[in-house]
Amino acid sequence: MTRQSISFTKPNDDWLKDQLKNQEYTSKSELINDLIRQARKQQIQIDWINSKIENAEKSGFSTDSKDEILKQSKSMLDD
Repeated sequence: MTRQSISFTKPNDDWLKDQLKNQEYTSKSELINDLIRQARKQQIQIDWINSKIENAEKSGFSTDSKDEILKQSKSMLDD
């Protein structure tokens, strides 16, 4: 694992400390890694949505129904 040194603003540091007090995480490192994982997963979802929008704009109309698109979007959340 790579070791890094980072600085936090007071409000962010206070929030991190609160998460540790609530025993949500055992260390700031664990919390930061989890936040990064969540952000990466969210970016994948955003990229997928942007791709669908771009393809729809290029084609003019989607052949997928509203329910199919919703189902596909929800399945992305489960991954």
